[in-house]
Amino acid sequence: MPATYHLSHLRTLEAEAVHVMREVAAEFERPVLLFSGGKDSIVLLRLAEKAFRPGPFPFPIMHIDTGHNFPEAIEFRDRRVAEMGERLIVASVQDSIDNGRVLEETGPRASRNGLQTVTLLDAIAEHGFDAAFGGARRDEERARAKERILSFRDEFGQWEPQRQRPELWSLYNGRLRKGEHARVFPISNWTELDVWQYIAEESLEVPSIYFAHEREVFERDGMLYAVSPHVQLQEGERPFSAWVRYRTVGDMSCTGAVESRASTLADVVLEIAGTQVTERGQTRADDRVTEAAMEDRKKAGYF
Repeated sequence: MPATYHLSHLRTLEAEAVHVMREVAAEFERPVLLFSGGKDSIVLLRLAEKAFRPGPFPFPIMHIDTGHNFPEAIEFRDRRVAEMGERLIVASVQDSIDNGRVLEETGPRASRNGLQTVTLLDAIAEHGFDAAFGGARRDEERARAKERILSFRDEFGQWEPQRQRPELWSLYNGRLRKGEHARVFPISNWTELDVWQYIAEESLEVPSIYFAHEREVFERDGMLYAVSPHVQLQEGERPFSAWVRYRTVGDMSCTGAVESRASTLADVVLEIAGTQVTERGQTRADDRVTEAAMEDRKKAGYF
């Protein structure tokens, strides 16, 4: 009998993502890889290594930095990119505020998360990027479930679902109209569990806040927020110590923690396998503003 070769579920997802990254690198002139130090972008870095090593990446790495990120994620970002010997571009929301491009919110629920859109679009225009790799997945949120692998944005950076192109048989039409650019999501078909299983299988390092640790937090709207200089406590809110970890790494002002004792990758995989609430549904306050909060931000040019 002829020998047969079977790819596992994770290796099938990996092969698809590597194919997408190589196609984009070949078809677009100036791609960029968005990297926050979070688990999804950590996977993107590994996939880029699989796609292009031993050579350097054919694109730089970019982070849209709100200035209110978790210190653990920023330390990891800088160290990981330096270890890889790749070029890091940091686009600063603080610079956008200082230059009058955006107006900073005030009050106890103020957040810089929504301000990232202008900073991102300005950075894409400044550097002439025509494609930006991102770590969005379809299981995260309903608006992201509508996305194609290649998501086209008009000359204003806006996303229109009805204008997206079919991707039958994994064929990608990367032709750009004047003024357009594309967001590219190689891990669209992955789930949060897939991401963690891949991280465990590849023995990838992740920031320490993804594992259980004791932290000063306070409760607001059913979520646990880290006590930090970037978040103003409201009347009746009291800090307390708890064992928590983070399922997603975002702006400290809108990212909640979950109570957990998961201290290893194996523990995290088991915890995620048993959860029935999405990471954004459980830990991201910016998605609770309205029923269509994510879609509204995406239409304006958000990730």
